[in-house]
Amino acid sequence: MIDPPEPAPTGVVGPPEDLTPARLPVPAGLGRLLVLGVVFVCAACGLVYELELVALATYLVGDSVTQASVVLSVMVFAMGVGALLAKRLRCRAAVGFGAVEAGLALVGGASAMALYACFAWFGQSRSALVGFSLAIGILIGAEVPLLMTLIQRVRRQDAGGAVADLFAADYVGALVGGLAFPFLLLPSFGQLTGALLTGGVNAVAGGVLVLWLFRRDLTARARWALLGANALVLALLATGMVLATPFERAARQAVYGSSARVAVQTGIQEVVMTGGTGDGAGAGRGAKGSGGSLALYLDGRLRVSAETEFRYHEALVHPAMAGGPHRRVLVLGGGDGLAVREILRYRSVRSVTVVELDPGVLHLARTDPGLSRLNRHSLSDPRVTVVTEDAFDWLRERGTRGGRRPAPYDVIVSDLPDPGIAASTKLYSQEFYGLAARMLAEDGRLVVHAGPPAERPRLYWTVEATVRSVGLATVPYRLPGRPASFYGGPDRAADPLPLVDAEVPAAAPCAGRGRYWGFVLAARRRPRFGLAPDAPPLGGLGREELEAGRRGVARGRIPGLPASTLIHPRYLD
Repeated sequence: MIDPPEPAPTGVVGPPEDLTPARLPVPAGLGRLLVLGVVFVCAACGLVYELELVALATYLVGDSVTQASVVLSVMVFAMGVGALLAKRLRCRAAVGFGAVEAGLALVGGASAMALYACFAWFGQSRSALVGFSLAIGILIGAEVPLLMTLIQRVRRQDAGGAVADLFAADYVGALVGGLAFPFLLLPSFGQLTGALLTGGVNAVAGGVLVLWLFRRDLTARARWALLGANALVLALLATGMVLATPFERAARQAVYGSSARVAVQTGIQEVVMTGGTGDGAGAGRGAKGSGGSLALYLDGRLRVSAETEFRYHEALVHPAMAGGPHRRVLVLGGGDGLAVREILRYRSVRSVTVVELDPGVLHLARTDPGLSRLNRHSLSDPRVTVVTEDAFDWLRERGTRGGRRPAPYDVIVSDLPDPGIAASTKLYSQEFYGLAARMLAEDGRLVVHAGPPAERPRLYWTVEATVRSVGLATVPYRLPGRPASFYGGPDRAADPLPLVDAEVPAAAPCAGRGRYWGFVLAARRRPRFGLAPDAPPLGGLGREELEAGRRGVARGRIPGLPASTLIHPRYLD
């Protein structure tokens, strides 16, 4: 006997809990618009977190290409992980989204302060950078599936249309966040306060969406838990904003020591100056007084140490002044005025043009008592003309200007940041040297700081090959001193000071330990190497030492290196 089939159930099976229509306090159309508005805000905040990590990592670690690649690749991978993890939260999308936004606001808002703390007190921030990139990426990745569920619960529509609306709001928000970071947050609030403020906006947006618009989806326990979590996050972020200035002061003291007396964000870079306030501090050698001898840091990297900068600048300037006239001189970079100080020691100099990108450095070089004393007020000399512009753009504009060709220069001094920094590679490119060569007089000379020839020989000889590639004959040479590390530009200290310790006294230069500054002198015909007959008395450089430096560096030549170009920079290989 065949049993009759079971009767069909009379009830209707409802949709899954995550797709049931939400009970909103506003009409569905307005509710949907509010969800898309929160998508917009969250996308803007998410991109600010990404850019803040890239910017701070570049400042703390250097090499913007590598840091951007690490942050973005880790974050995109983590977003995929977050999207998968969010599938488990779709059944309680409102609660899940509220928790994710509270966590993202706290982690993203505090990331800048945490990274800077790792750098200041532990001397490194790479591990923290990867960790924050991973955590922020996971939380950002969890947003989209939860928001998709919430917007479908407001008003059902086909999946394609919902995805299009969601991603349109997301991409527009990312545009606004990407523009707000460099043009509003960074100049107005700085990295630390800007990140904390962004976290606050993120927490408010997520909290309003869940605790008000979707409040009927929450149990009383969940509502109070989210309210408490958001209140705690906002309180922590607000406390961070209040303590941001004391925190920066303490971190700066940990990095530079108690003698840090000037700290400004110029819009181009952070400028910190230590020491140089006592009597004779401008001279740098044996200086006494508050903070000891002057040291100038740009973006956390030592650029000038008054103890030994005279050796660097004498080696950079005086060989180029030999071998011909030097009435008209062009200095590319050199906003500290120290190279100009050496140039003005020649009575035959009639004009010096300085092209410096950062007006903040120029202002300090003119007005700071310690630095202006060290450069002997060189930028205020009537023979000196200062141009605030990018050196590459200035050379290109002068070279392509119509009408009468500008008067050529007898000497061009390139005193620029290290080529190992990604942002500086164009200032060591074939195109840059080609533009500079067009500005040289027929018997003019070009001198370039080219990095440490012993510690990074490939970088040094690539600079030399690039200069030769524009048709100039070169004379490479070196001088015992502290080389520029990967993280900084032309370091002027004689002994390798730890990156986070400005209190270690500079030692006398020692060639035996293989620490050298490297230079390249160039002209249309092989330049005469040495010192000019009218050279002033020098305190740290002699003809014998120059000749020894020329012979010594030649022994380490690496032949066959290609030139570095804008399209294919070779310094980061």
